[in-house]
Amino acid sequence: MTFQDIFKSSFLENVTSVSLLDMAIALALAFGLGLFIFLVYKKTFSGVMWSSSFGVTLVALAMITTMVILAVTSNVVLSLGMVGALSIVRFRTAIKEPLDIAFLFWSIAVGIVLAAGMIPLAVIGSVVIGLVLLVFVNRKSHADPYIVVLRCKGSDTEGRARAYLDQSTRRCVVKSKTVQKDAVELDMEVRLRDADTSFINTLAGMDGVLSAVLVSYNGDYMG
Repeated sequence: MTFQDIFKSSFLENVTSVSLLDMAIALALAFGLGLFIFLVYKKTFSGVMWSSSFGVTLVALAMITTMVILAVTSNVVLSLGMVGALSIVRFRTAIKEPLDIAFLFWSIAVGIVLAAGMIPLAVIGSVVIGLVLLVFVNRKSHADPYIVVLRCKGSDTEGRARAYLDQSTRRCVVKSKTVQKDAVELDMEVRLRDADTSFINTLAGMDGVLSAVLVSYNGDYMG
């Protein structure tokens, strides 16, 4: 080994392994599709609190994945080292909405497919996925569950209110019942026959009914 061999390195040889044109096209497409994913996420968001940082993460994740896959596909040895390096990464952020997992995986998949050179698959696939999410996530149904919080006087009023709800809704199930000396409080899950919620006004106006509250319910929160 000579003195020159000590300072000889193949680091600079990898500079041209990925052309500037390929990098520019891949990252630009990743940014565009990531922005499309962000817009679809914004249109379909139905959680409790909107997080703008998560939307930016979707754009950044598509670009970062593209950059990583470009490096991996240019060097087989580097791909093995990259797998070992990424295997030690642990993400501790809790995902509150199940649909958020689909958007994260969508961003990662877009980056992988773009870096692999399958541009039509990435573009057409993203458009199709976006349309499917826009159609099904934003679809409103009157069969969604609602919670009726009823407070009334005595068992007679309770019976009349229950009978009226059975006639006015598709389904009525008691979830909890609290009995006090001067009042009875019921929490009931109901399914509406249609989008009309005027029945709650009639229920609140019945004799012996102290209050009647109707809230939407999706299994995670009420509001």
